[in-house]
Amino acid sequence: MVCRLRRSLYGLKQAPRAWFERFASVVTAVGFSPSAHDPALFVHTSPRGRTLLLLYVDDMIITGDDSEYIAFVKACLRENFLMTDLGPLRYFLGIEVFSTSDGFFIFQEKYIQDLLARAALGDERTIETPMELNVHLRASDGDPLPDPTRYRHLVGSLVYLAVTRPDISYPVHILSQFVYAPTSVHYSHLLRVLRYLRGTSTRRLFFPRSSSFQLQAYSDATWASDPADRRSLSAYCVFLGGSLIAWKTKKQTAVSRSSAEAELRAMALLTAEVTWL
Repeated sequence: MVCRLRRSLYGLKQAPRAWFERFASVVTAVGFSPSAHDPALFVHTSPRGRTLLLLYVDDMIITGDDSEYIAFVKACLRENFLMTDLGPLRYFLGIEVFSTSDGFFIFQEKYIQDLLARAALGDERTIETPMELNVHLRASDGDPLPDPTRYRHLVGSLVYLAVTRPDISYPVHILSQFVYAPTSVHYSHLLRVLRYLRGTSTRRLFFPRSSSFQLQAYSDATWASDPADRRSLSAYCVFLGGSLIAWKTKKQTAVSRSSAEAELRAMALLTAEVTWL
């Protein structure tokens, strides 16, 4: 006896691929084309403007200049899928969006509150900075945690929070290097980041409507900042007009033999990002 599946079943290995192929066939039939930079981003261009559709599993954002075409796309999606229109964008994958006449704010205040609730801190203290100055953590600092699960869970949550909080990019980069064997010292620095977030949970990124399209980029490096392998740290941020659109903190792949060499490696990393943008 053979059972032929006429549609994909949820949970099968091929189900995500089958779902994406089905969705892509529907949106390409109405005029969208997949972006060369991201296969889950679909673009439609016409004399009336440009329309963008971003897909993440079964959640999507539709935006653009052509309101009539957006209404047409929604009608086509309703004909093919069981779809719910949630209206103007306010919340997407833990990221909150607030629109004003001057621009857009993106933030993760609710995500931070949920993270603090899961962390179950025993006090209500707040701290002004996410990490102390000139701290160089080692893998041998402190006593190993009996159960590193909580540390790994919290650091993983902070990695996603750094999507809208560039101010914690550096401490999250440092703390994520010890997830394989965290110690009590590493956990204390993790709690410091959480207390910093408690006092700054309302901070937001602002994207003005009347922003120029001029790229401005800044890079920096710390020479031999890791006491274990003597590798330096690269960091950069990129602005499009007055909007911060890209940032990164990353350990360099090779040992720099001078501070000038470390700075040049950071500039090379930034140049590659600016060229791509």
